[in-house]
Amino acid sequence: MLALLFFATTINYLDRIVLSVLSPVILGEMHVSKQQYGDITSAFQLTYTLGFLFFGWFVDRFGTRVGYAVSALWWSVAASLHSLSRTGTDLAIWRATLGLGEAGNFPTAIKCVAEWFPKKERALACGIFNSGASVAAMVGPPLFVWMNAAFGWRTCFFLTGVSGLVWATIWWLTYRLPKHDPRTNDAERAHIYSDAAAENLEPKVSWRQAIGYRQTWGFGAAKFFSDPVWWFYLYWLPLYFYEVRGFKLAEIGWALPVIYLMADLGSVFGGWLSGSLISRGWEIGRARKASLLLFALCMPIGATCVLAESPLLAVALISLATAAHQGWSANLFTTASDVFPRGAVASVTSIGGCLGGFGGFLFTGQMAGYVSQHYGFTPIFLIMGAFHLTGFALLHWGMGDMRPLTSPISPAPAFPGTVVHQSS
Repeated sequence: MLALLFFATTINYLDRIVLSVLSPVILGEMHVSKQQYGDITSAFQLTYTLGFLFFGWFVDRFGTRVGYAVSALWWSVAASLHSLSRTGTDLAIWRATLGLGEAGNFPTAIKCVAEWFPKKERALACGIFNSGASVAAMVGPPLFVWMNAAFGWRTCFFLTGVSGLVWATIWWLTYRLPKHDPRTNDAERAHIYSDAAAENLEPKVSWRQAIGYRQTWGFGAAKFFSDPVWWFYLYWLPLYFYEVRGFKLAEIGWALPVIYLMADLGSVFGGWLSGSLISRGWEIGRARKASLLLFALCMPIGATCVLAESPLLAVALISLATAAHQGWSANLFTTASDVFPRGAVASVTSIGGCLGGFGGFLFTGQMAGYVSQHYGFTPIFLIMGAFHLTGFALLHWGMGDMRPLTSPISPAPAFPGTVVHQSS
């Protein structure tokens, strides 16, 4: 099941990065400026934001099997339709359509992890499937550069879409809950449901109720400030290397895999780190926060890449930033299943993803497009370097000690008109 999540995330990100990897070619052919490119990425981020809200509800309502199948079919068709684009407007339309479908990946995957893993293993499981994003960013660039040279950039979009349709078919035929899966034995079920007695005592939390929890806003605020940084590196690095560092397309195709190989390792290490601390006797909340703070502190260091004279040093610092972000993400995703009952995980994750997508719309699309067009890349890199620490501070405020919700209370609201709940 974890392999299915890993490959879904890999395909999901391959669909996203075709445009960024081949942006020097595609934008040049269509005569699209950097500010217009920012608008195209904003179209994706805006619908991705709205899609998170829909799929969070949809997955909690209809289950992971149906939710993932619908999401994968949607994003695969949208990815293929990029191959029909003739103008920047066409690209924006298909990016918006893609964003709606791809928003279903993470709420469904996080819920699936909660269904198949006990709490002590969830961060590592999240780290492993989330590393699919880094694997896609690692293998995609050289693959797409070669395919563009051999068949043209339109073929890249079409084939990534087809791969998603193949995955959706396999998912539908194989996925079952542990208690219904004939390939799962009694010992495996006992391990998977080792937290069931405690989790069954947790309250049921609806999507509307989740909005009233301070923990939800802490999680969402951390996503709002940290997600745009990953999107920025994903979408803008090829143009930065091409325009500022003078890399050729083939050099970009080999620099990005090095960067995202480090991100891949960071994702798995991040999940292992907090799990190891928990195994050593640390409280879950303390272990998650220590790991999150460590990775947040790495981000300003990585952002100094834009000041480095050596291209090799710049690549090394960017690698540190992407690895730290993925280590951060592996732990941040897991905090939702640490604090909330299984029935609310997808909804809480979708709210956080919605805020993360909105942050991406504001910072990765609009701000990055405007700043890079008029002031260059240096200011935007340095601004992004401070976002994770800001997110950590808000996470600390909102999620507190990260104890599971058991008996909600209602102190003074954090926002006007909002009922705030804390764990007892």
